Amino acid sequence: MAAVWHARSLFRNALARNIPPLQGRNLNIHYTQAVRSPIPASRCNISGWTTRHKPFEELHQCSRPSPGYFSSNSPTRTALPSLSPPSVGYWLICSSALVFGVVVVGGVTRLTESGLSITEWKPVSGVIPPLTSSDWDAEFDKYKSTPEFKLLNHQITMDEFKRIFYMEYSHRILGRLIGVAFVLPYVYFLTSRRLTPTLPYKLGAFAGLIGFQGLLGWYMVKSGLEDSLMDTPGTVPRVSQYRLAAHLGTALALYAGMLATGMAVLRDWNYAKQGLWNGIHGDKWDSLLKDARVQQFAGRAWVITGLVFLTALSGAFVAGLDAGLLYNEFPTMGGRLVPPKEELLSPGYAKRADGKDLLWRNIFENPTTVQFDHRLLAATTYLSTTLLFLNSLRPSLRGILPPITRKLAVGAFAAVNVQALLGFLTLVYLVPVPIAAAHQAGSVALLTFMVALVTSLRRPHSTARLWREAYHSNTVRR
Repeated sequence: MAAVWHARSLFRNALARNIPPLQGRNLNIHYTQAVRSPIPASRCNISGWTTRHKPFEELHQCSRPSPGYFSSNSPTRTALPSLSPPSVGYWLICSSALVFGVVVVGGVTRLTESGLSITEWKPVSGVIPPLTSSDWDAEFDKYKSTPEFKLLNHQITMDEFKRIFYMEYSHRILGRLIGVAFVLPYVYFLTSRRLTPTLPYKLGAFAGLIGFQGLLGWYMVKSGLEDSLMDTPGTVPRVSQYRLAAHLGTALALYAGMLATGMAVLRDWNYAKQGLWNGIHGDKWDSLLKDARVQQFAGRAWVITGLVFLTALSGAFVAGLDAGLLYNEFPTMGGRLVPPKEELLSPGYAKRADGKDLLWRNIFENPTTVQFDHRLLAATTYLSTTLLFLNSLRPSLRGILPPITRKLAVGAFAAVNVQALLGFLTLVYLVPVPIAAAHQAGSVALLTFMVALVTSLRRPHSTARLWREAYHSNTVRR
């Protein structure tokens, strides 16, 4: 009975404020719904959020109506699921930019051989660098016990040690910053229930991946600090190329996931609010995405995105084995397009007596084979991206692809050309740090264009479609 009086008072207040009446086929139906499921006045005025004058943003902040609420066939009113606001999308894109930065800084750390300068992993106390002379002496003494110092840098001075120390330190601090900048907003958006229903699980996976990256980074560094390196004749103290590739691959996966999710949030909001999907109004996207030509184009774009990722991952093996210092010419290797078979499949890398590990060990441990594989993958990526761009110019596709998709295809083509040039310069000039760092950044830039391209051809989320339907219903209008 109290619910009935509460609904009546809300209805009278709406009339007293001269607000347009509830729009619907049958006013009594909506009145019954309000009685069965009243809305607290402190949370949202029912007369405000069911009138044609209520803005979309205020509708989003109120108790969320579902399409069933506005239907005369619905016996009860249910709430729409939450739709992530643009602030979530911008936060995710900014987080991905931080990951981009840490990938570039990590590349410079590797190129300057600074990664083994900090011999301990202290997630909390490690935030504070050495402050006094005695602190620096203690850190330097720890470094002196490493294989890298004993075999390569035994003449290093304190000033030189500080330079490589701060390089690795900045990489670790940036990683911690990413964790804080992601986890705190995530907790806020989660507790305030401002996330689309499926999003908390995905963002939780991102948070776990950030923590895993810290552990994986230290696991990688430990491989270059092991004393067993001293027992191998002719060895060069460096981290395991397998762990380096895993560390980079995880970072790239985290970057792509954050970027794609952030873009999806913004596009879903624009669709729900304005009915605008990648520059196309209305529901034309449905028939467009069902077109066989668009589906084929999208499928090829996904394959190329995976190819870009794989090529970048192979670059980690090149860096881990210093394979870029071999065959500093292009397109030939020692005057030949393909090195001799005995160099590509050297028996010296097999560790089993039966030789069954000959192939895969050469692929991942032989610097000559690793560089050759990287060249092949890079050339395939270049040709595939170019063909995708040319395909987007075909009249049959140009007329139906969204404008943003066509622009991203142009951007990917430009990025792959810049990346090819940087790779060539890195090789022929014996891996100079600035050019090699730009080459690594270029791989992430190319991945950015491809991720943006494939997400431009995704369907609006089901929650965004529900909101759009509710926003355009008989009772919720601008």
